[in-house]
Amino acid sequence: EPLPRRTDGPCGTEGWAQDAVPPGAAFVAAASYRGPGNNDTRSNKALPILLWWSGSLFPHFPGDTERIDCPRGSCLVTRSRRVARHRRTKALIFYGTDFRAYEAPLPRLPHQTWALFHEESPMNNYVLSHSPGIRLFNYTATFRRESDYPLTLQWLPGPGYLRAPAVPLAEKDAWRRKGYGPVLYMQSHCDVPSDRDRYVRELMKYIQVDSYGKCLHNRELPSERLRDTSTATMEDSEFMTFIARYKFHLALENAICADYMTEKLWRPMHLGAVPVYRGSPAVRDWMPNNLSIILIDDFDSPRELAKYLDFLDKNGEEYLKYLEYKDVGGIKNHFLLESLEKREWGVNDMTLPNYLNGFECFICDKENTRLKKEQEHKKSRGKIPAPRPHIAQFKHMGCPMPTPGFGSVEDLSDRDSWKEMWLQDYWQSLDQGEALTAMIHRNESHQGRFWDYMHEIFLKRTRQH
Repeated sequence: EPLPRRTDGPCGTEGWAQDAVPPGAAFVAAASYRGPGNNDTRSNKALPILLWWSGSLFPHFPGDTERIDCPRGSCLVTRSRRVARHRRTKALIFYGTDFRAYEAPLPRLPHQTWALFHEESPMNNYVLSHSPGIRLFNYTATFRRESDYPLTLQWLPGPGYLRAPAVPLAEKDAWRRKGYGPVLYMQSHCDVPSDRDRYVRELMKYIQVDSYGKCLHNRELPSERLRDTSTATMEDSEFMTFIARYKFHLALENAICADYMTEKLWRPMHLGAVPVYRGSPAVRDWMPNNLSIILIDDFDSPRELAKYLDFLDKNGEEYLKYLEYKDVGGIKNHFLLESLEKREWGVNDMTLPNYLNGFECFICDKENTRLKKEQEHKKSRGKIPAPRPHIAQFKHMGCPMPTPGFGSVEDLSDRDSWKEMWLQDYWQSLDQGEALTAMIHRNESHQGRFWDYMHEIFLKRTRQH
């Protein structure tokens, strides 16, 4: 059975100033991917079917159904839910941002695996950050390096992206003399789980931070063209040139989770504006060398961080050490280089499949292997054991409880909007994962009973307390 009988326990295309989609996001409308080819001679009518449950966004080919030819065999991929209960439909693929526990297809069929594709922020669906939620799935493609099909470096096209030259220090110093601050903040997505604005607000007391986005806005962009968000987003050259003149870029992810690293980190590194970073606790594992970003959590307070930034601002020789990874041979991290070299997919690279195509073939190959093992088990009359289900683990996606950007939860009033929104969302998501798990274990077929299960969990927890 794809699911164990026991358990341990809005996708938008926002711009640079907000929380953007990956460079490879064009895959939504990409041409169909037929794969490298294989020796599979079966007709389409004999192939296993993979059903994209999130049909409004995927799949990426023009029609409802497409044959894909992968290394170990072929499959049909479709978004037509008419085949949801078909015996040949071996896997359902869910897009994490769209997955809702109260809308999950029930009853869950024992011959089907569930696969999760979720490269976006954990804030988009905290159900997946808890063990009961992630263990609903058999295979995962997430930003975590431990997932079955890791998407960790989805925002990094390659080492050449990091080696792009920085604006000369003399030009940055001239920019400072014109009255611009040493630190840039560019966010228009406010009130997020990482509570970044609370930290930046405190930092602003000790050092000049130029904030052009809607969050903590204190400065206007210098030209009408830059103020037009239709051009001042993504890779607009004039916009990139403008922000590259800053020495430091506040790069705070919208949510905190291991290996969740986005364009907020990689793009400033590309431009040579040193990221002042808060996000993945394991970010050092992926850095080009030992001195390329400044980690907020290395400092006891915003005041201490401001002192260090001021020191680097006034000492060019020390500042430039943070840009040495751009020199020839400056990328010293072999783990980073090997990870980029070994990944099966590319970012803006037409010679490689994008990660969506790659994950489809990964699932196709897994299902063809499972099908073969099931046939061998049947033919042997039980002498060959049936294939054991592969179950996703907490480390495939699990993310910690949100914490305040500055200070402690105890310091916040009960009416604090961040506290009301994100802590409540995080813990309610745990209940939702438990409720759906219970429904599946009881072979529940009526989605409408989801809220009855939620109420049952609430009463149980209330009695325990």
